[in-house]
Amino acid sequence: MPVPTNDDRSLFQLIGELPDTVSTLIRAEIDQVKAEISYKLKHFGIGAGLVAGAGVVGIFLLFTLITAAIFAFALVMPPWAAALTVGGILLLIIAVLLWIAYVNFKRGSAPLESVESLKADLDALKGTGDYDRR
Repeated sequence: MPVPTNDDRSLFQLIGELPDTVSTLIRAEIDQVKAEISYKLKHFGIGAGLVAGAGVVGIFLLFTLITAAIFAFALVMPPWAAALTVGGILLLIIAVLLWIAYVNFKRGSAPLESVESLKADLDALKGTGDYDRR
C-alpha cells in the first residue's frame, strides 16, 4: 500500500494527527516566547549595566563640581570658609529634599479611600455602622 500524501489523507487521519500538530505548535510557540524573553532580558541587563556605569560616572562628576564650587568660592574667601559654605549649601539642599520626602511619605501613609469605603460597605451588610443613625 503506498504512503498517503497530504492530499490523500482521510478526515479521520487528519483528526488523528491533530493532537500531535497542536502540541508541536504549542511547543514552537513556547520556544519562541523563551527566545524573545531571553533576547529582551539580555538587552535589558546590558542597558541596566550601562545605566549603573553612568551613575558611577555621574557621582564622580558631582564630586568634581563640588570641588570646583569650593575652588570658585576660595577666590573670594579663605579655602576653609569656601568648603564650609559649599557644605552648608549641600546641607540645605539635603534638608529640603528630606522635607519633601517627609511630606510625600505622610501623604502616602493615609488610608486608602477605597479601603474605608469597603469597610463601610461591610458594616452596612452586617447591619452595623453609622449609616442608620440620623
